[in-house]
Amino acid sequence: MRFARIVYALAGIFGILAIVPGLFAESAGLLPFRIAQPEFYYGFHGTALVWQFLFLFIAMDPVRWRVLMPFTFLEKIAFFVPILWLWSQGRVQAPSGPFVAGMIDGLLLLLFIVAWFATRPKAEDSAAG
Repeated sequence: MRFARIVYALAGIFGILAIVPGLFAESAGLLPFRIAQPEFYYGFHGTALVWQFLFLFIAMDPVRWRVLMPFTFLEKIAFFVPILWLWSQGRVQAPSGPFVAGMIDGLLLLLFIVAWFATRPKAEDSAAG
């Protein structure tokens, strides 16, 4: 349980630190592009931020909230797989920001899966063995 708690807490904290600045980057003139459709840009950031709070929620009691963990796998797959696909087509360059973020999501995906297995109920362990 300790491993799962640490993984989900670090993922949530890291995510908040990575996402929140993007909410203020446009008004600060820090974006290297013009936002053509701000509803998608801010919608993505807002949705991603909500997930970080879910990670922190799971970290409070990973065994109790284990049922939510597979949804966190999907959240990580939703960015990791498209980045790999875009990179394979030469549409995202390594080591650009999006590429690195996608690889971090891939690493977190693996850690989330390990945390899920680490929090298996005892009855599930004896039934499998």
